[in-house]
Amino acid sequence: MKNALKLLRRLVVGMFLVCLLLPVLDLIILFSFTVKYAGNGSPYTMAEEVAAGLSETEGGYALAPQVQESLKKAGAWAMLIQSGTGQVVWHTEDLPAEIPLSYSASDIASLTRGYVQDYPTFPASRGGDVVVAGYPKESFWKHMYPSWDRGLIEILPPLAAAIILADIGVVILIYLVTDMKLLKSVGPIVDGIEKLSKGRTAYIRKKGLLSEIAQSVNKTSEILQAKNRDLRKKETARANWIAGVSHDIRTPLSMVMGYAAQLADSPHLSGEERKKAQVICSQSQRMKNLINDLNLASKLEYNMQPVDRESVSLVSLMRKTVVDFLNMDAEGKYPMEWLTREDVPTCFVYADAALLSRAAGNLIQNSMNHNPEGCTIYVTVEQQEKTCSVTIEDDGAGVTEEKLEELNNAPHYMMCDENVIGQRHGLGLLIVRQIAQVHGGRMDIGHSAKGGFAARVELPLKD
Repeated sequence: MKNALKLLRRLVVGMFLVCLLLPVLDLIILFSFTVKYAGNGSPYTMAEEVAAGLSETEGGYALAPQVQESLKKAGAWAMLIQSGTGQVVWHTEDLPAEIPLSYSASDIASLTRGYVQDYPTFPASRGGDVVVAGYPKESFWKHMYPSWDRGLIEILPPLAAAIILADIGVVILIYLVTDMKLLKSVGPIVDGIEKLSKGRTAYIRKKGLLSEIAQSVNKTSEILQAKNRDLRKKETARANWIAGVSHDIRTPLSMVMGYAAQLADSPHLSGEERKKAQVICSQSQRMKNLINDLNLASKLEYNMQPVDRESVSLVSLMRKTVVDFLNMDAEGKYPMEWLTREDVPTCFVYADAALLSRAAGNLIQNSMNHNPEGCTIYVTVEQQEKTCSVTIEDDGAGVTEEKLEELNNAPHYMMCDENVIGQRHGLGLLIVRQIAQVHGGRMDIGHSAKGGFAARVELPLKD
């Protein structure tokens, strides 16, 4: 709906721009025509120029050459009427033959207002005589009796403004009437596309100017929903298959582990055979852990893992986790340092304590697995404004830049990737990342300032 409002806003702005530009364009056109038709100057000015350029000579009268040129360009002629006699005492050579050469006093008076033989005439005074400039027929329209009401003249500006506003109103009305149907059709389509982008079902009534587009959006929605249903079915089937296989493997694996443990403790076997039995036990336990990790990763991926949220103190949870691992490290190969400052709050988060403990244990175990000769593991809990973070790092062998890039871009275990042929990485870090995401957090991995590997989990604080 917001996009539809934006579209409406743009249309309205465009409409007002059109309303503003049209009067400006009209004025420009009017001005251009005015300049074009006023380019020859005023006819009254021409008569005055003739009067000024006419000089008396011994043989009669002579007109200045530049005035003659002006008359020629205007297509006009001129004559001089003697006021006392009314006779034409001088005229240009192109004086039309039908123009009289003698005028009465009343004729001379009419020259100032109208025409002579349908030729528009414009007089000017030269001493006591009258200079008349005549133009071709129908070249000018003269008002014989110009008389205008003063009230009309005064009301013309506001009247013109009112007319312009009325024109703008009409344009707006026409614009709205013709385009509202389009806007009514565009709005639902925009809303439908927004729903599609969010993975929701979209249905638009197929009517209006854009019915074909609405039909296409509906069909696209149906196709996407069908694909989503198929995908959810496949994901559920995959998760159920993994859970079923994991369950089916656990029973025989437990039997193998039980018999291998009996053989490892049997006094009837040689030392070499008991060592082999112990290898079977350890490898079987490794397989069991892998199956459990795979099952948990699958449930987390497809939102099938129950998450029992409660108020959990990350400081307390990490202290307990560190103590548990220290108690299991009988050889002392993996000493741990608690780097959390004493003034750090308890860092309460709303989370599943078991899953968080599993994530912390995976990170500590990851440092142990990749440093078989031993290393020091450092644990730090920090509280930010809206988040709380746990950093577990070591001073062990660490990882190369290539390995770190590989870990960050490794294909997801739950995803098929035909381009990946080699063995994928273990599930430990994937499960940590999934647990962080389930709780609205994130996990970052990188190099430790201690020289080894570092992993940081950030979770939102409890409101």
